[in-house]
Amino acid sequence: MTTPYQAGFAFRAEWAPHEAVLLAWPSAADLWEERLLDAQAELMTLATAIADPDPATGALRGDPIWVLVPDAARRAEAEAALARLKPRVFDIPFGDIWLRDIAPLVVQDADGKRACAVFRFNGWGEKYILPYDDQVATRVADALGWPRFDAPFVMEGGSVDVDGEGTVLTTEQCLLNENRNPGRHRAQIEQDLLQYLGAKKVLWVTEGLLNDHTDGHIDTIARFIKPGVVVCMAPSGDDDPNREVLERIAAELGAMTDAAGRRLEVVRVPSPGNLVGDDGRVMPASYVNFYISNSTVVVPQYGTAYDAAAVAAIAALFPEHRTIGVSARAILEGGGAFHCITQQIPTGGSR
Repeated sequence: MTTPYQAGFAFRAEWAPHEAVLLAWPSAADLWEERLLDAQAELMTLATAIADPDPATGALRGDPIWVLVPDAARRAEAEAALARLKPRVFDIPFGDIWLRDIAPLVVQDADGKRACAVFRFNGWGEKYILPYDDQVATRVADALGWPRFDAPFVMEGGSVDVDGEGTVLTTEQCLLNENRNPGRHRAQIEQDLLQYLGAKKVLWVTEGLLNDHTDGHIDTIARFIKPGVVVCMAPSGDDDPNREVLERIAAELGAMTDAAGRRLEVVRVPSPGNLVGDDGRVMPASYVNFYISNSTVVVPQYGTAYDAAAVAAIAALFPEHRTIGVSARAILEGGGAFHCITQQIPTGGSR
């Protein structure tokens, strides 16, 4: 089987130009219950921030919106809610909105030709098996009509981050977990990642946040912001439940070198601190679960005392973008934040 690496394809960094962002309209009333309308409102606000329409002309300065809907009723709902953004709508059923994990990763060759890398999906280690989720990546790839690389292993997109220059960042807690690829050892998984992301080196952080059902996805704890530079969180407040793990993450990152041989520069932003959900449990809230669009960095907000400081700190890291905070509390109650529900579609053409 030919892999993306063998064919000259690679997964680009998120700050590369986008043709669009892929979202899914919150639809499952049995999953979201009383939070469904709030989740829809937060997604609508997120989509507007990502698209960044010009107030005078309506022209989009950010990413055009592509949105999946499961049926005709939800199509009408999404089209009405997002009408100002003129979304491209795909009739593709899904279990829930976590497209970072269930959609394909779009890879590109040196000429900008695009293809879809499709990974096996097993419900985050068989915790949440929802109808259609394991078919979304293939159906999106088929709808786009681009070549497809089918990976022979389980992986969610939120479990990896790349610098666009050959470095992959991930966590042992997730990708070495027996609930993903039992019997597949570390060296095999590294080769899988290099082949299907078109990379040269894998960097491993040990573990992620408390009560994270994704088993420590990297996009909640550390992100590349440019080659050689990674952002992670610092504890907020004396009662931050992730204090020890956040300090360990920063120390581990600071000892790493990337595919180009550079020692990583580590910058830190506040954490949301001790945030408790409706069920009384500490929530795996993260400000580094932001999304980078063509014009805007959108930072999730949770109603804590650290929201404004986190937006300001992240804004300083992206001087060529505007940075804004948008409420993600309802979406977090559902299981994630903004990076978890987005998947960028890179622009075609040469780099």
